[in-house]
Amino acid sequence: MSKPEVLMQMWNPHREFLIQQHRFYVNEARTRLMGQFENINADADEAAEEWLERRGKFFDPDRDDEGSIYEEAEGVAIEFYRQLDEMREQTRLSVVAGMFHAWEKNLRKWITDELRRWRLGPRTIAAVWGADFPKLMELLASLGWSIQDTDYLAVLNQCRCVVNVFKHGDGKSLDELKRSFPKYLIDPVNPRFGLDATEIAWLNYSHLHVTEAQIQEFSEAIIEFWESVPENIYNQEEIELPSWFVKTVDQDRKADRR
Repeated sequence: MSKPEVLMQMWNPHREFLIQQHRFYVNEARTRLMGQFENINADADEAAEEWLERRGKFFDPDRDDEGSIYEEAEGVAIEFYRQLDEMREQTRLSVVAGMFHAWEKNLRKWITDELRRWRLGPRTIAAVWGADFPKLMELLASLGWSIQDTDYLAVLNQCRCVVNVFKHGDGKSLDELKRSFPKYLIDPVNPRFGLDATEIAWLNYSHLHVTEAQIQEFSEAIIEFWESVPENIYNQEEIELPSWFVKTVDQDRKADRR
């Protein structure tokens, strides 16, 4: 009995390289980028002290009110903290976006490298590079990889949605985030003040927020994805490829016959 044909293969050293590369990115981003925001309270106080020092050079006891000057310094600290906090949020989201895009590009490259063994044409390769997240997962599932109901894929789908909102702002991805993953939108109204929470419909891309724990969850999902890629995906009689993929394959074959 002949061995089944291998359609796609994940070479274990390549798998290990992809995981190591990802871990390096996350660890270095945490140290070199996100780690700079660990003491923003102290940074804000230091900014206020520096402002007071500069202001003190022009202090006139006959004209200036010392209390008012200290109130202004407090305002400087608050604004400095606000801007650092916003920068911290943007940095976290940038790290998530970089992490997700690197994973997605590595995935597309692996798929297309393996598909070239099928001797498929440029239209099919371009279609894979242009396919959205659901289409890519549909293709992998059609080849016999039971991926659709995994926990890590659900987390990666959330990550995809967060990155799209960060990248594009208001739009379809924000609507999806509100509908399916509202935990990534932070209500600007503080419940400690006894005010009603803001309705989800009024929240927008500026309320997008990820925590350190959520970044770690995204990272672990990427690692689990690579660990779960089958070493070999075999040809099977019951394979039913997605219609978008079959269409581009047919286009390549017709082009070859010309």
